[in-house]
Amino acid sequence: MNVARMSRSAAIAMVLDPVRAGRGWRVLQLDALLGITITGVVFAFVLAKLVHLTGVAYLVTVGFHYISRWMMLIGWLLFGPRPRIRWSTVAWAFGWPVLWIAYTFVHGALVAWYPYPFLNPDRLGFSTALTNTLLVLVAAGVLMLIRKAVDTWLPVLPLRRSARSGRAPVERI
Repeated sequence: MNVARMSRSAAIAMVLDPVRAGRGWRVLQLDALLGITITGVVFAFVLAKLVHLTGVAYLVTVGFHYISRWMMLIGWLLFGPRPRIRWSTVAWAFGWPVLWIAYTFVHGALVAWYPYPFLNPDRLGFSTALTNTLLVLVAAGVLMLIRKAVDTWLPVLPLRRSARSGRAPVERI
């Protein structure tokens, strides 16, 4: 599942059932927030200068790489749910970027294709691609720590009944 699909799925699920709980759900929420943020930052600072889009392609790119990122962040800040991010959530959530990067390098080595030019060791050399990867992982770690701090500092939002099931959540966090 790619970042966009995961983020969309998490966003839709949060709308349908805003108080859904559980460790896996908390990890998915944090990973969706992280994935959509990292994708937007990487696009804005690295990839945007490589593409020169016009017309509908430009509008779609602006919506996908800029507006959707801010909307998800604003939605999380305004509507939560929180508090949800524990230290164990951070640890589990960090596994997804590490696994994705490992998969990307293995898959890329097998088929000679990498999804982003800054990860391509065939063009950049392995040490440069690895350095770029470590920078992305460090950024992901910093963003997770910021989200953990914000999740702790922002006011607790009252639990609401599930829009889908009409029942209160099983787990209070």
